[in-house]
Amino acid sequence: MMKRENVLVEKSLSFAVRVVKLYKYLCEEKKEYVMSKQISRSGTAIGALIREAQNAESSKDFIHKLSIAQKECDETCNC
Repeated sequence: MMKRENVLVEKSLSFAVRVVKLYKYLCEEKKEYVMSKQISRSGTAIGALIREAQNAESSKDFIHKLSIAQKECDETCNC
């Protein structure tokens, strides 16, 4: 059986990789530690929450986890 492609998982992983690269750049080149740490935490949390949502115990749990992921995304974009 073929495994279905999950666009959210793929995009959140790609985003997390970009966030980690940004974090490294900000720390090494710009010597910025406070904001870079927050961007790293919120940016990588998105993928983790999407993965958690895949294993949700109910529809409400699934929606709740995705809404938290959306909030983390918003926080990352507003840093």
